[in-house]
Amino acid sequence: MLERVEVGRKRSLDAYRGIVDDSLIDNVRGLAEGLKGARVVHVNATAFGGGVAEVLQSLVPLMRDVGLEAEWQVIAGDDEFFTVTKAFHNALQGMEMPLSPQMKEIWQRYNRKNAEAFEGRYDFVVVHDPQPAGLLHFDGHDAGTHWLWRSHIDTSHPNPAFWEFIVPFLSPYQAGVFSMSEYAGDGLSFPELAIIHPSIDPLSAKNRPMSQRRARRICRGLGVDTDRPVVAQISRYDPWKDPLGVMDAYRIVKGSLPEVQLVLMASMANDDPEGWEYLRRTQEHAGDDPDIHLLSFESNNDLEVNALQTYSDVVIQKSVREGFGLVVAEAMWKGQAVVGGAVGGIPLQVIDGQTGFLVQSVEQCAEKVLYLLQNRDDARALGASAKEHVRRNFLTPRHLRDYLEVFERLSVREQGV
Repeated sequence: MLERVEVGRKRSLDAYRGIVDDSLIDNVRGLAEGLKGARVVHVNATAFGGGVAEVLQSLVPLMRDVGLEAEWQVIAGDDEFFTVTKAFHNALQGMEMPLSPQMKEIWQRYNRKNAEAFEGRYDFVVVHDPQPAGLLHFDGHDAGTHWLWRSHIDTSHPNPAFWEFIVPFLSPYQAGVFSMSEYAGDGLSFPELAIIHPSIDPLSAKNRPMSQRRARRICRGLGVDTDRPVVAQISRYDPWKDPLGVMDAYRIVKGSLPEVQLVLMASMANDDPEGWEYLRRTQEHAGDDPDIHLLSFESNNDLEVNALQTYSDVVIQKSVREGFGLVVAEAMWKGQAVVGGAVGGIPLQVIDGQTGFLVQSVEQCAEKVLYLLQNRDDARALGASAKEHVRRNFLTPRHLRDYLEVFERLSVREQGV
């Protein structure tokens, strides 16, 4: 059987009262009434590292709280498989690379193995991203089970070879769930197409309020000089996150503000073996600059992320491709005016000039970072607007509501109502 993930302590939907509007809580409770007892399983590639795992840590307990029998399972794989699936991830976001017969065989072989290990009867099976996308094809479609494929990546301009290969494995799903409508590419025609924006959990250790004093102490423990300006990007070491471009922007800023320092922090997920190689490339690009701090964690680093997002003077997310970018919402929730790449789901969060700044080049990034460093009142005003934008749009209860609405529509469709 697939590995079941323990999601820790119980979450209560009512704990979010006073954070989100009461009308949202009541809406969720009403939707859940018609789905009481529904068996739901989320299947993805890893229990730690990356936004999918982070979302499920909060979403699954909340589904249980409102009366669903929800669980979370993780597929099995080794470096051979995850090296191939990382290539799928990159290619489906548009990277040019060949798709070899061996890559196809490895992806199919591991999906077949995981389908054979997949046990249990469910009303709703939510399969996340390309790694386990073949489960339905190899498992078969039990009567009464609704299969949903939930894509978290930007597939608006995929590598054609990879897209043509994977589409036949996606077509049997009854629902496709994307972060943006533009990501539902050619050749897909799901009976149910849903657009659900990801979310952050304001009650998690990563997003609970942290005092400046505590954040300063934690940052100092990471080797950061807390007496000088701090610019940070918290993201995987990945070409799409453009850490090399972040360093180039920092160097431009340093020409005007020599005391500035840069912190790059990442969690190293076990489904991303390429991450270590890209960390090495990032280290080479940093050279011997003592003001560039490169941090990596292989275990839970929620407190460190919270501290760095809370304490930094400016937070960057200079992605060149981005499915959504939960780290943007995290920083905005802490009152940060984020400087973000104008790609993927970032413009849903960063409204240019209102909740932060959108940029399309190293030079623009440096310009906006320097502006925020030198105009602290404006930075605080933008940050306050940013936090309210997240409160209204990108917190977990809204995410739960959106899933319940999809489940309800699938149930109604089955009944022919």
